[in-house]
Amino acid sequence: MGPPRRKVLATAEETLTPPDELLETHQMARAIKATGNNIYLIELPNKEQMLVELPARFRSTIWIKRGSYLVIDTKAQEERDNKIGGEIINIVRDEKAWRKASFWPKEFAKQPVAVDSDDEEESRVGKMPSSDESDA
Repeated sequence: MGPPRRKVLATAEETLTPPDELLETHQMARAIKATGNNIYLIELPNKEQMLVELPARFRSTIWIKRGSYLVIDTKAQEERDNKIGGEIINIVRDEKAWRKASFWPKEFAKQPVAVDSDDEEESRVGKMPSSDESDA
């Protein structure tokens, strides 16, 4: 049996609004991939990568996709002697509200999507050959 509905809703509500400020040991990070057993490979704003653990209160409640933004606590795992460098404190769900916060790293700025207008050489992957081409 899963956690009570009120617990799930409380956890989901908590992730919608950003805190006023982050503590010294808290950092923003981007999820790169899930490595298994609730361990995620993340990237910090300085391009450093580390493994972090997802606490039990988020498990089976909120899913983390590649590219999601997280708040991690690096002090939480200091006393343990393993490869895990921190613990996920919060998961960014309302990215628009979080981006307005003063602590949002400029390295995580939204990248404009470049639209290529050259139609000359169109990809033919997954298309039928044209009728002009013949198999001689």
